[in-house]
Amino acid sequence: MSYVLGIDGGGSKTVCLLIDDKGKVLGRGEAGASNYQSIGTKATLLSIQSAIYTAVVEAQKLTDNIKIEAICIGLAGVGRPEDIEVVKGIVQELQNSSLLPITWKLSASNIIICHDALIALVGGVGYPVGIVVAAGTGSIVFGRNHNGQTKRVGGWGYLLGDEGSAYQIAVAGMQAALKAYDGREMSTSLVEAFKQYLELATIEDLIEVIYRRGWGVKEIAALAPIVDNVAAYGDEVAQKIIDDAAKELIKATSTVISAIFSHDERFEVVTTGSVWQGKARIRDTFAASLMTMFPSAKVIFPRHEPALGAGLLALQSLTLPNL
Repeated sequence: MSYVLGIDGGGSKTVCLLIDDKGKVLGRGEAGASNYQSIGTKATLLSIQSAIYTAVVEAQKLTDNIKIEAICIGLAGVGRPEDIEVVKGIVQELQNSSLLPITWKLSASNIIICHDALIALVGGVGYPVGIVVAAGTGSIVFGRNHNGQTKRVGGWGYLLGDEGSAYQIAVAGMQAALKAYDGREMSTSLVEAFKQYLELATIEDLIEVIYRRGWGVKEIAALAPIVDNVAAYGDEVAQKIIDDAAKELIKATSTVISAIFSHDERFEVVTTGSVWQGKARIRDTFAASLMTMFPSAKVIFPRHEPALGAGLLALQSLTLPNL
């Protein structure tokens, strides 16, 4: 029997699934971050190796003599040729590792290296056709049609883009609170909400929190639920921030749809990321608007995790090397 590895590597964790040629998951492993651009190639290699090892040990309860014939690694930010070469080097190191109790039988066509949006699409929909709208700390929309044509919108990072992301929602919320405090804009419950959540004596203390504690993108993005909760309780200012985020995600998604799908072509749009879990009905707003614009579209929740999407791409590479 043949086996493949599907790997989802991100900025916080790495997930590996070991799958047989019938599509059954035999082992799952998790490890630390594997974004080589932020932690380096050595740390990335160790995380991926650890996730593979854990998945293999679990699979060995069901089978032995595990021969890996395909691997797909989906990593955040991997898209340029130089990125792919770096990850190819990591795959070579994995094959040379004496710590992994497996046999490697890989060919160039069975080593799939791609960005994480593709594996999120394949895992979310269940096959490599459709659109993924990822709105978490950052945001990106990625689509692929039946002819293999792809289109990406967004994903430019918190300074250049990420419209509709948790980071942008949080920043807009804090800006609105400070403008209300100044008297420049209408009053909003966001002022008191941020004070209570961050245990501030006054909203002016946001200066200390944001600028002096060394908060990064993830810490700021984690404040987005404050805006969402205030919006859910009827605050007009907070609701406008949520509505604006929805509009940006709708605009990005409609751009992708128009680029790669015909008007009457049926396809699915999978939503992933923390923003969609809010109480202010941003997902309902997004889905209703999108399906009005594109009646052939169907908005769905993810059917599987991204690591399974990577595994499916690895499996398909065994019979469709050019996928």
